[in-house]
Amino acid sequence: MVLYKAIDKIFRALIKGITSLVFMILLFIIIFLSKESMVLLKEISIMDFILGHEWNPVGESISLGISPMILGTLYVSFLSIIIGLPVGVGVSIFISIIVKKSTREKIKALIDLMAGIPSVVYGFVGLLWLVKFIEENFKIGSGECILAGGIVLSIMALPYIISTCSETMTKVFEKYSIHSRALGVSKYYMIRNLILPGSKKGILVGTLLGVSRSIGETMAVMMVIGNSPMYPSLLKKGETIPGLIALEMSSATLGSYHYHSLYLAGLVLILILMLINIIFYFIRKFI
Repeated sequence: MVLYKAIDKIFRALIKGITSLVFMILLFIIIFLSKESMVLLKEISIMDFILGHEWNPVGESISLGISPMILGTLYVSFLSIIIGLPVGVGVSIFISIIVKKSTREKIKALIDLMAGIPSVVYGFVGLLWLVKFIEENFKIGSGECILAGGIVLSIMALPYIISTCSETMTKVFEKYSIHSRALGVSKYYMIRNLILPGSKKGILVGTLLGVSRSIGETMAVMMVIGNSPMYPSLLKKGETIPGLIALEMSSATLGSYHYHSLYLAGLVLILILMLINIIFYFIRKFI
């Protein structure tokens, strides 16, 4: 008994230590980005940076506004959830309730494998097939557009949505299945009236994971979206904040306004993600 208590205390201390370490790493990242951003914030206000609509960091007339990139990031991320969430919930219902347990494990293994595929592979496939398909079927000048980025991101977000939703749905199904069968309730009636309402929080968490994955994605989106600093439209080119940083950081002169503006863009991205997490937290508390 004494040994178990000692192990329990060690385990608790270890978990607290790891949690504190993760928090300190996040805090360090925010402090570092804030420090690098302060050089630029002494010259322009944060609101001018966020609301500005022109991006011209080099040349005689410098303009540093990232509102098109902010809107592009949000547009493509929420478009991916609009496309991917219904598919993810449907697949979760299928593997959690419809198929047998042996088949379920095989399908889940394949879905988990999707999460391990490098993002550049998704981007490469999207560039070769999806971009070409959109260009030929929608009769536009270039298939690189917000829609292509949203579709690629929706596929990349599916493993996270399915994993979270299916785990919740399996638990809800195990809770109600015996009583439902005893009452003669059909499986599809149970899905509609018991499983889905009982899995609301799990679906919300899956949505949050999908949004977080989509907002931070760089390479795959960068390969199919066109990377033009313009206000986003479904069948037009756009640019995201991660894409902006990845494309321009190597060419930015050290210590220049261009250099520090990219750090400020990264800080804005983290703040957007934190705000979305806070919103989802309060939504989860009230459902």
